Amino acid sequence: MCTASFARGVGPRQRSKHMDWKLEGSVQTTESPELQGQEGILEDLGEDGLSESFQLLQIDVECDCQDREPLPTSSTTWCSKNVQRKQRHWEKIVAAKKSKRKQEKERRKANRAENPGICPQHSKRFLRSLTKEKLLEAKHSGPRLCIDLSMTHHMSKKELSRLAGQIRRLYGSNKKVDRPFWICLTGFMTDSPLYEECLRMNDGFSSYLLDITEEDCFSLFPLETLVYLTPDSEHDLISVAFIFSLALQDVDLNKVYVLGGLVDESIQKKVTFQKAKEYSVKTARLPIQEYMVKLQNGKNYHSEILAINQVFDILSTYLETHNWPEALKKGVSSGKGYVLRNSVE
Repeated sequence: MCTASFARGVGPRQRSKHMDWKLEGSVQTTESPELQGQEGILEDLGEDGLSESFQLLQIDVECDCQDREPLPTSSTTWCSKNVQRKQRHWEKIVAAKKSKRKQEKERRKANRAENPGICPQHSKRFLRSLTKEKLLEAKHSGPRLCIDLSMTHHMSKKELSRLAGQIRRLYGSNKKVDRPFWICLTGFMTDSPLYEECLRMNDGFSSYLLDITEEDCFSLFPLETLVYLTPDSEHDLISVAFIFSLALQDVDLNKVYVLGGLVDESIQKKVTFQKAKEYSVKTARLPIQEYMVKLQNGKNYHSEILAINQVFDILSTYLETHNWPEALKKGVSSGKGYVLRNSVE
């Protein structure tokens, strides 16, 4: 290798310059990949060729640097096209929402100007306060409804879950009516599986405006004030004068209406009826047979057993309308196999 370099007329001084240049070129190649491809060519050039090639390389590097656009140093002033597109899309959504709120506000303002007698829409906070006031008033002067939960120890977890859902729907319906009942859950143990299921399934159950007691309804209230509503009773609510007033304009506030909190998929007969008879408590049933008829269906299924929230819907609707067909239509679904007489005729 060394003899070949001297044969080409390269002196010691020139050879040292050549080696120094190679060292400098090797450093540059680590910074500029374009110089690596020309390293073999530069080794075979003389002093004149070296300076000329170096000038050409320097020009190429400078041109390449000039062609590249410098990126902004601040990350806040530059973002990708995808981010810019998403930002524009979000700005359009926000602008559309603002425009919609403005139009709705102008529409309500125009309605108030055209109909000055109509009350303005109340806020949710006001409605919650009004509901709370109605429920607390019902505790002192409203009709009373008792849910007997003393039979839940025979129920499965699935049945307990269904009963917890019925309690939630009953309480929700009671909050919406103009004249709510005061609800009392009796025989309800706070360490029972049903209580845990109510806490799990019903949001805010611990703050429900109702009474919860471990006492049985038969020991909590005077027996003469109790009316146990059961489908197995011999008396219907129409013929029993002690349940509703003679004018049929109100319920008897001296009575406590009891619903059996029982979900029994095995359909045991007369469970709530036998319990009422055990304590010599008056019983009554809904007038389904008087206003409704059996509808023929493929399964030949007909049942007067309703969920507690369905019974409550019937009672509250009748208290408001004093119309049994309308009340029964509200609570008795077509799946029970019964329809109103007028709908068949």
